[in-house]
Amino acid sequence: MSDHLVVCTHCGGVNRLPEQRSALSGKCGKCGNKLFEGHPADVGGDQFDKQVSRSSVPVLVDVWAPWCGPCQAMAPAYESAARELEPNVRLIKLNSDANQPIAARLGISGIPTMILFENGRERARTSGAMPAGEIVRWVRQHLPA
Repeated sequence: MSDHLVVCTHCGGVNRLPEQRSALSGKCGKCGNKLFEGHPADVGGDQFDKQVSRSSVPVLVDVWAPWCGPCQAMAPAYESAARELEPNVRLIKLNSDANQPIAARLGISGIPTMILFENGRERARTSGAMPAGEIVRWVRQHLPA
């Protein structure tokens, strides 16, 4: 059995959780907040990089913008998908307007775009709004069982 590395969305602390311990009840050793709360955290540059590069849990990123109608329409579905996928997948949101250098580095040409990262590498990406069930199916089809 191996430990999981989980990055706190509140303080960025990297936490080591034993595999047999429920990650749903895990708290950050640095700030004390729950590591998984059943909703996606809106992150900025440093937090985004840390989530993707340091977490051993796959990370699903929703790249969005406040003015984007389809992004706003998909937000409740993404929230619902977080409740179903966590703690096996970390769901985060990245505002492309507030984080333009990262959006450019990711090659974002349309939003909403979801990118699935595993072990620091992009595993899959898709653009366009999806309902919650479709988000969950899309993620599961791209991760090994």
